[in-house]
Amino acid sequence: MIGYVTFGTNDLARAGTFYDALLAEFGATRFMDDGRIIIWGTTPDQPMFAICTPHDEKAASVGNGAMVALDAGSKERVQKLYDKAIELGGTDEGEPGPRGDGPFYGGYFRDLDGNKFVAYFMDM
Repeated sequence: MIGYVTFGTNDLARAGTFYDALLAEFGATRFMDDGRIIIWGTTPDQPMFAICTPHDEKAASVGNGAMVALDAGSKERVQKLYDKAIELGGTDEGEPGPRGDGPFYGGYFRDLDGNKFVAYFMDM
């Protein structure tokens, strides 16, 4: 159902370096890079992630309440992705751990532009 998700950036080169390293943890590579947008994926038939400079040429900004959830597949991989994001200059928004009374386990972080992510695992 989801083809790709796009976040804006004010520094495409810097964001590209961040996501090259972070998304490599999923085996994702750049599918497209035209100097204004970069799209990463594992295969063209799976959901992808993109960053771009805004088309209207105004500054990119963070959406309040917007977040992308990255299915890590295990608690260990949640920790690895969270640690990688922090190592790359991302900021902590909630260390990995269980949330609520259900099976959700997640680690929250923001990228270099302030966009929010959670690396998660459903421990069922």
